[in-house]
Amino acid sequence: MGSFRPVAADTFRLVASDIDGTLITSERTLSPRTLDVLSRVPVPVVVVTGRPLRWLAQLYDQLPAPLPAVCANGAVIYDPHTDEVLRASPLPVELLLEVTKTLRDAVPDISLAVEVEDGRAFLHEDTWTIRWEHDHRVRVIASPEELTSVPAVKLLARSSTADPDDFLELISRTLGDQAEATRSSSSALVEISAAGVTKAAGLAWYCERAGITADQVVAFGDMPNDIPLLSWAGRGVAVGNAHPALRAVADDTTGTNDADGVAAYLTSLFNL
Repeated sequence: MGSFRPVAADTFRLVASDIDGTLITSERTLSPRTLDVLSRVPVPVVVVTGRPLRWLAQLYDQLPAPLPAVCANGAVIYDPHTDEVLRASPLPVELLLEVTKTLRDAVPDISLAVEVEDGRAFLHEDTWTIRWEHDHRVRVIASPEELTSVPAVKLLARSSTADPDDFLELISRTLGDQAEATRSSSSALVEISAAGVTKAAGLAWYCERAGITADQVVAFGDMPNDIPLLSWAGRGVAVGNAHPALRAVADDTTGTNDADGVAAYLTSLFNL
């Protein structure tokens, strides 16, 4: 399972987990073991993900009941029981205009897209390659101005030639403190949010409403966009397949997502 340090059973009051590469397998499924453990965990579970709202159904369809979600790397907090966005922190139009101009000037082969309508719709340039998603909520923009015409909970930047880590470093350096840049993909795809918007900030807001403090949270993740989350939580756990940058800040490690790493860790943590 990886390393595990015992604590008192009542130390943690909330479990927070990333989805892709962490809670679900490489086949995008929840294993029977993970489903069983989630049903027996004695505290609330929240998913904290880079996914937009429209991608939550793929997870919820596998669960007996949907879980609250911090989406779009902290920009959207969603209550599935009321189908309500509790909080949204988008990039305003003025900032989108500034950021997209900065990126176009600095990165010659960049391709851009935006998550809009709280992550219920996706607009992209014609140079953007759609990997596997095709529906009416995803469409190519008619003009460059359309990309920045409404607030976006996430701006996405892609390079067809760059190394993924080098591309993130380039985008982060280019934007400075204009916005937050991170990545969750194995490709050169960078996800950009408003300054101060991270998975940690989104979950902190959710926990404050519930009277839960950071030291009472155990969190799981696998990629650089999980670094703020694992750094903030009382215990941050990297799955075995995690990016080296995340493993470097994690308090503990567990097995890979395909080996039910989250389920194994929770079983030991809560003596299930």
